[in-house]
Amino acid sequence: MSDLEGLFLDHAAWEAAVADGDPVVYRVQSSPVPETPRELPQSITTISAGATGGELWMTKGHQHPDPQGEIYLALHGTGGLLMFDGDEHRWLDMTPGTIGYIPPGWAHRSVNVGDDAYSFLAVYPGSAGHDYGWVLEHGMGARAYRTGDAFELRPYGG
Repeated sequence: MSDLEGLFLDHAAWEAAVADGDPVVYRVQSSPVPETPRELPQSITTISAGATGGELWMTKGHQHPDPQGEIYLALHGTGGLLMFDGDEHRWLDMTPGTIGYIPPGWAHRSVNVGDDAYSFLAVYPGSAGHDYGWVLEHGMGARAYRTGDAFELRPYGG
């Protein structure tokens, strides 16, 4: 949780979660493939089920400084792929077997919208790089919130 500073709208809820044990929101297992041109690194990310201030648990999100596409494959659980190009946001529901394509230049973040852990495989060009600061500066266009047994997207500012 402490690694997600500045990403949840409800900063007080984030601070309380950090103070109350700093839970692990997500884990990433990466391949030993180098992040260099012509290589295709892969990783499996698992996001725990939960919410902070009602906002569903998510990855930090990033944009690739060398704009290239990326592919996600949902493996387990129920999630969503949130993409943002600075003006428009897109959402793709992700369930096991769903392939999500992230176009070049779009920031992206995964969100667990279910009651169990959500896992997905990511495959990306090795030279793409990762810019996590872009999301802190520009946001993601929308946020995902728990609403009873479902979820809803709300404008990024709240």
